[in-house]
Amino acid sequence: MDRGIFARLSPGLARLALALLAAVLVASMIAPTNKPGNRSPWQGAVEGPVDAQGKAIDTKDKPYDEDIALYVVAIERIRKGENYYDFIVPEQRARNYPVNPGIAVRLPTLAYLDAALGEPGQIAAAMLLMVAIVLVWWRRLGAEGEAGGRLQRLGAALVFVGASLQLNRHYFPLHELWAGGLIALSFGLHRMGKNGRGGQWIAAFLTAALALSIRELALPYVLLMTAFSLWNRNLREATAWIALILVFFAGLAWHLSIVAQHVLPTDPHGPPWLVMRGMAGWLVNVVQSSNLRWLPHVLAGPAVVLMTFGWLGWKSRSGMAGFLLCAGYGVGFMLVGRWDNFYWGAMIAPVMFAGLVFAPRAVMQLVAAARLGNPSPN
Repeated sequence: MDRGIFARLSPGLARLALALLAAVLVASMIAPTNKPGNRSPWQGAVEGPVDAQGKAIDTKDKPYDEDIALYVVAIERIRKGENYYDFIVPEQRARNYPVNPGIAVRLPTLAYLDAALGEPGQIAAAMLLMVAIVLVWWRRLGAEGEAGGRLQRLGAALVFVGASLQLNRHYFPLHELWAGGLIALSFGLHRMGKNGRGGQWIAAFLTAALALSIRELALPYVLLMTAFSLWNRNLREATAWIALILVFFAGLAWHLSIVAQHVLPTDPHGPPWLVMRGMAGWLVNVVQSSNLRWLPHVLAGPAVVLMTFGWLGWKSRSGMAGFLLCAGYGVGFMLVGRWDNFYWGAMIAPVMFAGLVFAPRAVMQLVAAARLGNPSPN
């Protein structure tokens, strides 16, 4: 039997890995999947947004939390012809949001896009993005033979479950919603074969560039794609990714320099993001930023673990890339981000669902490597 990526493990190491997986699954049933002391914004709020003077904004009875309210106001002020950098720091300050450090002020890309599209355009863009994600992953799973047939259908269905959150129009102002969907689309467009043969890395590159321009939290994905292009010795692609990183840092420095002009010496420094939340940080971020939030606690946590581990059951470079992508963000969420930053999980949640289809295969391959039986991978 082909033991996939686990073929190189000795039986002893495979048993140790199996025991570790079991321990992590048990721990994921115990660790919380709801952030303490507050609600999930995906479930709405009892109050609508107000402007900086406290005047209520007509939202047609839509549910909003405080973050969404800020972004809605930014979009409305841009529609009225105001420049983002002329008002965003005073707006955040008036709402007791930190403006120091400057990275606490969002990049302006999404606010201008949302203002230009209007609500009908945002709805159309969200539908197109969701459909594109599902279709791209349908083709991606079918193009690599061992993932075809039943796994292709089930995988596409799981991708739909993950991508369907794009249609929540109440959260169109949320940067992570769009950036996460674009990462899922970009990864689905890419191929991990040597020199990118059979792939569409240029389309993946452009999609990732848009995600990065919306939310800087897309940078880990871009770094991973850079590393794989170097591993594949595709110098043309690697050069493009490296150039994107350099352009991004130049743009970020420009953004921070403008924000700094509006920050006052009396503005307090915001609370730290390095808070070491451990496994709960990982699970809360992903569960509360995806449709996993509807599952019972004892199922939602293990689902996140299996979505991550499952990528190792895909016997290709795509599987390894998917695992590193999901596990990398997971480790990041354990170390960085406060409880009120849980919506960061939307950066990776849409792409994670595809990994679940390979989870049974990955577990059986690991069992086979541990020589605990002779299960079939399918």
